[in-house]
Amino acid sequence: MTITDTSTIKKLLLLFLAVAGLYYAKAFLMPLCIGGILATLFFPFCHWMEKKKLPKIIAVCICFLALLTVMAGIGALVGWKVSELVSDFGQIKERATETSRLAQEYIFKHLGISIAKQTKIIKEEQPSFGGMMQTMLGSVSYIFTNLVLVLIYFIFLMYYRSHLKKFFLKLSKPLQENEMEKVIYGVARISQQYLLGLSKIILCLWVLYGIGFSIVGVKNAIFFAILCGLLEVVPYIGNITGSALTLLIAAMHGAPPSVLVGIVVVYGVVQVFQGWVLEPLILGPQVKINPLFTIIALVLGELIWGIPGMVLAIPLTAMFKIVCDNVEPMKPYGFLIGEIETVKKEHFIIRLQQHLSSRYKS
Repeated sequence: MTITDTSTIKKLLLLFLAVAGLYYAKAFLMPLCIGGILATLFFPFCHWMEKKKLPKIIAVCICFLALLTVMAGIGALVGWKVSELVSDFGQIKERATETSRLAQEYIFKHLGISIAKQTKIIKEEQPSFGGMMQTMLGSVSYIFTNLVLVLIYFIFLMYYRSHLKKFFLKLSKPLQENEMEKVIYGVARISQQYLLGLSKIILCLWVLYGIGFSIVGVKNAIFFAILCGLLEVVPYIGNITGSALTLLIAAMHGAPPSVLVGIVVVYGVVQVFQGWVLEPLILGPQVKINPLFTIIALVLGELIWGIPGMVLAIPLTAMFKIVCDNVEPMKPYGFLIGEIETVKKEHFIIRLQQHLSSRYKS
């Protein structure tokens, strides 16, 4: 066996151990990562308050209250629109029952399975009420525990950020401290840029989907616009899921084919506008990961950490790309992960800006 083969095997083994470590340390690492990414968003604001001679603990508490306010605001907005949708639940249930009856009749006619046997199979597959309640209570407890951990990590990471930075600098050799500081700054900045950019894109999507769904005549258009926008935290899959739910519930409401086709058209137009205008203009090329590795990151994130892993996959991959771009032996991996079409999109945005600027001046 050659030295190259041995080196390759060691790298593959190290990758396997890293993935296994991420999987088995999920309960510890997942809330820590979420708290850390949220903390980076508030670093500039906290630093600005400290420069104004405000004590660090007070600045951290203000950032914590700001985070709680944002979370409560989003929760209240979603809850308000969900309450409007619940008022139509009776109609949706009636439509679903009718659709189920038609499906059973179709199965009976074409497959010969009686309706009584179908009902029996469905009842056998359904979990018991006690099991459902136990699962629900377990999920609520899991979410609440992780939310508390995220908030605790947020507070302490904000407070000890300078201490942690010095620790990472001490890990590096004296001649490499500048490179390490550059990596730390780049990772924190890419996280801030991603979260702020994502927030702006979600707001834009709320407006675009809200206008589009209202024009085509979707009932509860604002709710579905908010849903599609919030699901943008999971690239590609989130938008498809939101639009599919909009299409499904609109069909259950008895929407005509023109409305259903309109939903698909709105989704397509918004996706083109998002990919060619919003993302290059707001996120920029530093955050972009090519679609292949975006999908790979999402799949691995779901396999390792479930749905939270899908949400964290892109920012963590973007941070990993920054590390790769600043460490000489890892630069090829940063190139492999990076977006290859950003040049075209950047040229498109530059031409658009120049056109708008010339029109404004004239």
